[in-house]
Amino acid sequence: MQIIKHDPARFAEIPDYPFAENWQAVDLGEGLTGRMHYVDEGPKDAPAVLLFHGEPSWSFLYRKMIPVLVDAGLRCLAPDLIGFGKSDKPDDIGFYTYDRHVSWLSQWRDAVVPQDAGLFCQDWGGLLGLRMVGEAPHRFQYVVASNTFLPTGGTPSPAFLAWREFAKSSPEFQIGELLQRATATERTVAEIAAYDAPFPDEPSKAGARAFPALVPVEDGMDGIEQNKAAWKGLAGFDKPFLTLFGEDDPVTGGLAQPLIDKIEGAKDQPHGMLSTCGHFCQEDRPVELAQAVIDTAKKAGVL
Repeated sequence: MQIIKHDPARFAEIPDYPFAENWQAVDLGEGLTGRMHYVDEGPKDAPAVLLFHGEPSWSFLYRKMIPVLVDAGLRCLAPDLIGFGKSDKPDDIGFYTYDRHVSWLSQWRDAVVPQDAGLFCQDWGGLLGLRMVGEAPHRFQYVVASNTFLPTGGTPSPAFLAWREFAKSSPEFQIGELLQRATATERTVAEIAAYDAPFPDEPSKAGARAFPALVPVEDGMDGIEQNKAAWKGLAGFDKPFLTLFGEDDPVTGGLAQPLIDKIEGAKDQPHGMLSTCGHFCQEDRPVELAQAVIDTAKKAGVL
C-alpha cells in the first residue's frame, strides 16, 4: 500500500479559499503515520467550532461559511479527512474502516482542539461527529447537523443502494461532477475543478470509493454496535442540538426527524428544511447555515 501526498500544484488556483495550511500527524495503524490537513481561522482564544465534511468533499466545502463565522467571533477548524482534500491518502480501499476514520479524526481533535467546542456536521461528517458526540457529550457545547444521521442497521433506501454501487464500480467516478449533481445550485467550472483537485488518479480515490460501503445501514455491518453505544450518549445530549437539512436531497433529506425525536437537546429548537438546497447544503445555503451556527452558539452561551 502507498500513501499518496497531495500535489500543491493542483491546489494553486482554488477559488475563494485563501486559508493557511495547517498539518497534524496521526497514527494510521499498522505502523503507518499520515498527515491530516486542516483549516484554522479566527483568534486562537475564540470559541471553537468544528466543521466536519463528508463524502467525497473536503474543507473547500466550508469556504463560504468560515468568513461569516469568524466575523461573528468564532474560531473555525475544518479538517480534511484522511483520504480527502490535502490530507494523506492510503491507496488501498480495504484499509479504510469506520473505526479507523473515527480514530484518525479523534486524534486530530485531541491534539488540535482539546477544549470543549461546537460542531457543524454534514454527511460522513455527521457519522463521525455524532459518534464522537455520543462517546464524549461533555466535550461538545452545541451541535448543528445537516443532511446526516447515525445509522444502526435496518433497510437501506434504493437511492442509497444505487449510490453505494456507483461508488464501488463506476469507471467514471468524477468527484467534481458528483458535487455538481448533488447541489440545487450551479457550481462554476473552477469550483468543480476544486473538488477534483485532491483526486488526480484512481489510486487517490480509494477513500472516496470506500466510504459508501462503510455506512452501517444493514444489519450485521461493522459500526452498528459502536453506533448503538454512542446513541446512548447522543440521546442524552441536553445542550442545543439543531437540524437544518436541504430538502432536495433524495438520500438524507428525510433523516432529520429521528435526530429531533431522540436527542434531548433537540427539543424546542427551530429545526428547519431549506428549500433550493441539495445534499451539499454548504454550497447551496451557506449564509443561512452559518447564521444557524451563530444563533445556536449564542443559545448555548458560547457567544
